[in-house]
Amino acid sequence: MAGNSGGPWGGGGNKGGNGDDDRNRGGGRRPGNDGPNIPEIDELVNKGREQLRVLMGGGRGGSRGPGGESGGQGPQLTRGTVGLGILALVALWLFASFYTVRPEERSVELFLGSYYKTGEPGLNFAPWPVVTREVLAVSTERTIDVGASATRRDPGLMLTGDENIVDIDFQIVWNIIDPQLYLFSLTDPPQTIAAVSESAMREIISQSELAPILNRDRGAIADSLREAIQASLDSFDSGVNVIRVNFDKADPPEPVIAAFRQVQDARQERDRLQNVADAYANRVVAEARGQSAQVLEQAEGYRARVVNEALGEASRFSAILAEYVQAPDVTRKRIYLETLEGVLSDVDIIMMDENAAGSQGVVPYLPLNEMRRTPAATGGNN
Repeated sequence: MAGNSGGPWGGGGNKGGNGDDDRNRGGGRRPGNDGPNIPEIDELVNKGREQLRVLMGGGRGGSRGPGGESGGQGPQLTRGTVGLGILALVALWLFASFYTVRPEERSVELFLGSYYKTGEPGLNFAPWPVVTREVLAVSTERTIDVGASATRRDPGLMLTGDENIVDIDFQIVWNIIDPQLYLFSLTDPPQTIAAVSESAMREIISQSELAPILNRDRGAIADSLREAIQASLDSFDSGVNVIRVNFDKADPPEPVIAAFRQVQDARQERDRLQNVADAYANRVVAEARGQSAQVLEQAEGYRARVVNEALGEASRFSAILAEYVQAPDVTRKRIYLETLEGVLSDVDIIMMDENAAGSQGVVPYLPLNEMRRTPAATGGNN
């Protein structure tokens, strides 16, 4: 207990002894405390650093400084760490090199910026970064609007062949048929298609008149426009196919559209009245032609009948003349009797008889003609 009489920490009177000081420096115990050793904060920090260095691949070797601190060595790479890094890089390279093309798509592979090949649907391999790819949807229908509907700053005003102005709106529906030509032949394919379509439409409109464009020739104009656009794009090797042209609108310019519609209404009314007049004229002319044909037929029949009767009378007269030359008396009497028969055949005859007293009376007679006609008429009715 004598060693502890030098003060409250037991070190005040023992200047020559080193026992307590050595224990305090080496054992980490507080002076005057005979209990278990308590590690200092610096030692805990040093142990944490040592464990972290071991986890990072460093060894336990190396000199330690005072207080248990290690030397100046940092984290070290091992073979396992390098292998994991290489596997990660290979996985990233494979991920960047393999790609999938869907059925409606095609890919264009570029070797150092130049065309290499066209990828088909399915899983494809393009070793990155030497080979890159561009994936395009080839079966998708794309549309381009030309005219006032596309932008109000550029209305589709076009000059017709009869020097009228018409406002045209139409739509181009197209897709890609050759991805290689599509990527390398045109700088801006949509802009090129729009410019070619507008130029072809202006050429067609300049060769047509206004009325057919507004009324009946839209289908023919759309077909001609599609063929003209396709021919121009084929000459550029664009790799683009024009599917169809939708002719949306063909109207006069907006400032004069009201007056133009009034003119169109007047023209339609004129055409209607003209059609009614033509129908009436056709009916009247047809009736007149029918009546004329009927009169001509009747006249022709009358002429033929009169001529035939005259020829018959002449022939009969010539025959009678020949008989009269041979037997004049007999022929004269026969002519007389035939003449009386012809005259009296249609005359009702009443016979009158004068009696002995000098008075006249009606003598009944037997109507033989009536008796001959009655059975024939009765038989005809039955």
